[in-house]
Amino acid sequence: MKNRDWILVISLLFGAWAIDQATKWIALNTITQLQFYGPFGLVLHRNPGAILGAFSGLPPLLRIVSLSTGGAFLIFIYGSIQYLLPRRSLMLRCGMSILLGGILGNVTDRIIDGSVVDFLLLGSPKMSTPAFNVADAVQWVGYFMIVFSLLKEGAQIWPNENERKQVWVMPRFQLKYCFVLMFIGLGFALVAGVFAYTYINITIEDIVVGPAGVLQRKFLVPFLQVYSVISLGFMATLFMIGRTLSHRTAGPLIAFQMFLDDVLHGKDRPLKLRAGDEFHHLEELAEEIREKLKKNFDAKSNSTKAPLDDQVLSITDANTMATHKNGSENS
Repeated sequence: MKNRDWILVISLLFGAWAIDQATKWIALNTITQLQFYGPFGLVLHRNPGAILGAFSGLPPLLRIVSLSTGGAFLIFIYGSIQYLLPRRSLMLRCGMSILLGGILGNVTDRIIDGSVVDFLLLGSPKMSTPAFNVADAVQWVGYFMIVFSLLKEGAQIWPNENERKQVWVMPRFQLKYCFVLMFIGLGFALVAGVFAYTYINITIEDIVVGPAGVLQRKFLVPFLQVYSVISLGFMATLFMIGRTLSHRTAGPLIAFQMFLDDVLHGKDRPLKLRAGDEFHHLEELAEEIREKLKKNFDAKSNSTKAPLDDQVLSITDANTMATHKNGSENS
């Protein structure tokens, strides 16, 4: 990926978010009643949940916190995938950015207002789709780009020759790598969880007059349940990221070790690492080793050949002299 490619990918993310926020601001300040212009309709509606009202049954505080945290978790996954993709795959990367930009547009509404502004309709006054917004439409564009790129460029994104037959090439090192990442994630989750739990608990005790046990059970128990699920998902993601990163670190070392073993046993071959692997300079080092071994072998062959030639000449000369001597005696 070149710098201009990264600029395009990041710009699409912020661009999708900005367009969504701008259109929602216009809708809030201009739409007063249901209006239809052919198959397109405008109506002002606030959705307290996610897609089509999902999560609307949760307590308002927990709903906002859960969905907002989910948006932050998606940002983490987005950045991880962008980093781990072994190929340029510009359409796939741009589709991911547009999709995430639309998701963040709705997450922003939930953080600020606790609900999402929907204002677009398709159909007629008698029968129409549920209200949606630009962020929802943009997400479908992102979905289409991702699916299209996977169908068209799937073999190029991760070609067969870029796969190793064995994922756990150095199990002990790789598992240690994965568990260290998970331990770091668990530590962060514990720190954030203790802060959030304590903050919510103290806030409830501070604002409630009288016994606060009912509200604490209403909010804190669901909070712990949702937070535990998010934390487990976060650590599982860290494990998968650790497996991929450790594979890209251990794989080149094992490949280089196998290359040295082959070369030392007389098998001349180049070292070819996979896209996304670390230590690509090992390919250059392997080529230098091959060239030096070739030169040493050629020099050794030449030095061995010269004495043999001298011996052959000496034997030929001796035979010639003996033949000449025998001829003189006979004469």
